[in-house]
Amino acid sequence: MRVDDLPKDPHRLYEDVMAMLLGTFFVALGVTFYTQAVLLTGSTAGLALLLNYVTQWSFGLWFFAINLPFYYLAIKRMGWSFTLRTFIAIGLVSLFSELTQGWVQLASVPSLYAALMGGALMGIGMLMLFRHRTSLGGINILALYLQDRHGLRAGYVQLGIDGVILLVALTQLPLDRVGYSVLGALTLNLIIALNHKPGRYIGVS
Repeated sequence: MRVDDLPKDPHRLYEDVMAMLLGTFFVALGVTFYTQAVLLTGSTAGLALLLNYVTQWSFGLWFFAINLPFYYLAIKRMGWSFTLRTFIAIGLVSLFSELTQGWVQLASVPSLYAALMGGALMGIGMLMLFRHRTSLGGINILALYLQDRHGLRAGYVQLGIDGVILLVALTQLPLDRVGYSVLGALTLNLIIALNHKPGRYIGVS
């Protein structure tokens, strides 16, 4: 039996809302671990973190602004529903990342723990969003588009782009911080690559 022949169980509105709230909160909490340990991730979130460290402007502001140019691709390729969900999710991550840093005070976080736990939290949060037809913009949109149209794994596409971002980070951060950031990026992307496969999860919104 083909995957297309299997019955689909559509997500209900409250399920989409819950997934969006929990997914964005997990991502924001992961970002908090990273900012406390001065680490980077990939995609637009990684660029926002890097700019946050360089300029001292907040992650939330940079994250929201960097994603603005990608909405055109989202509308053109993924549709208005996907784009609206993504816009809301980006806004929530921007908001929650600001609030979480006030709610959660981490006096001392080992870099290895921050990298692995932060990467896992962000990976799980993004996986929840992906399964409800939502992304966090930027490279996530491109990765999902390539998976939907060409069968390329979203996690592997993003892993390659993240590697480029981390190489750029070598000019701004100490080598050990970049090394821990690589471990975090591997954790995040392996969670997505191993769990977000075409046909594995057939719920739709």
